[in-house]
Amino acid sequence: MLKSYVSECCEHAANLQLYLSQTLNNESYAKVAAALADAGLEVIAADEVVGGWKLAIYGQGSSGKFLSKQFRQLSEEIGIDIAFVEANPIPSLEAPGILFMDMDSTLIQCECIDEIADFLGIKKDIAAITQQAMEGKLDFSESLIARVKLLAGLDESVLKRVYDERIRLTKGAENLIESVHLAGWKVGLVSGGFTYFTGLLQARLNLDFVAANTLEIVNGKLTGRVLGSIVDAQMKKELLKQQSEVWDIDLQASVALGDGANDLPMLETAGVGIAFHAKPKVRELAPYALSDGGLDQALHLLTPVESEKI
Repeated sequence: MLKSYVSECCEHAANLQLYLSQTLNNESYAKVAAALADAGLEVIAADEVVGGWKLAIYGQGSSGKFLSKQFRQLSEEIGIDIAFVEANPIPSLEAPGILFMDMDSTLIQCECIDEIADFLGIKKDIAAITQQAMEGKLDFSESLIARVKLLAGLDESVLKRVYDERIRLTKGAENLIESVHLAGWKVGLVSGGFTYFTGLLQARLNLDFVAANTLEIVNGKLTGRVLGSIVDAQMKKELLKQQSEVWDIDLQASVALGDGANDLPMLETAGVGIAFHAKPKVRELAPYALSDGGLDQALHLLTPVESEKI
């Protein structure tokens, strides 16, 4: 069905590509086709990928980021990711780049502080504050200080139990990291969570850079305090810019992934900023949004359409 999109005659080369996370049913097909026509976009080639499609597109006057936001409402309506990038994307796996990720609910499937709180029987209370912070309804730093304070007196051995028993990598995480590493990229993990977990994940996944918050521990017990500066939204953004300079890789050759409001400045600063299975406000405001499938779906935005496949 999707191959019927392809124009039989086009005088122009593709200057955009479109990623669709699923094969479309008849109703969704009609809506996407109409939206493409209304936007003056012409499909030149279709390339089937795992779970979905990539289309080579010709259109005038609109960037991939602009079109991705323009099609965001349709994407939400039909429940399929719709993302436009340039035909020869930057960042690209053909050149050095940077992948920066949030940890909680992005690289891993839980919020570590909520799981720690479960050992005190206060997970529900902590999780409610976490949710509000991730939705941007509370100041992140203030909410983190308040939540950590409630953990005072907990034995530090609980941190290992949380890692061993509760932390699971998000689907596609290892494939994404291995793929960009093979392409010569650097990978960073920046988290409003805790260094105990980022350190273990760095060793496990061979990450090039990690930054997170340090829980104060005295005599084997959490004191309820955070040491040093808090890794908040502004800090994540600045760390991306800093590492871009350290690694001598252009900031536009970077991809950032996150799910919460404290990730938005980082997402807006990266060459490609992706709200991954994110909160509604973050999906609305981020340059790109992927809510269907695993982390490795981001790879589809970094490789060109194989335009000979029509």
